[in-house]
Amino acid sequence: MGKNCHDDNNVEATKNCVCDVVRTIADAQDNVVDQQCDVSCAQSIRDLVSPVSGNGLDTVPFILYDKKGKPFKGYGAEVRAQGGGPARFDCYDSFIFRVNEVDDKDCCAVLELLVFDNDESAGHDPCDQIDNEQVSDLERTGICITVDLNCFCAITCLPAVSVL
Repeated sequence: MGKNCHDDNNVEATKNCVCDVVRTIADAQDNVVDQQCDVSCAQSIRDLVSPVSGNGLDTVPFILYDKKGKPFKGYGAEVRAQGGGPARFDCYDSFIFRVNEVDDKDCCAVLELLVFDNDESAGHDPCDQIDNEQVSDLERTGICITVDLNCFCAITCLPAVSVL
């Protein structure tokens, strides 16, 4: 098991709530592919797996926070062809993720960076990235990072959306 968020002595914890929530999101998203708060992880998961047929929702986007309460920003790059010229890297950063898989044994997860309408920069904080953006403009980048979910102490889930 991972260590407790507030324990700097590496004492084993009995549970990692961030890992558990991300694992639940991954399971719910897998079910969609196969088929009390207004905004919360539990509500987003319920919306995602709602029995209402054809709701079109396939992703619970979320933001992770480190042990100091700071939002985690992921970085990655893709290769862009230059119309006959040399290929170049395009760098992206994002505070918003979609879980692609979670390893139950060590609580490592593959997260995909989500951005708005191919916007490469997330700004300085999550509100810079999401404020006044259209939900329908949230899109997958195909850029994935692997993280140890034991390194995070908090998670904010955004409402379930369709990004596939």
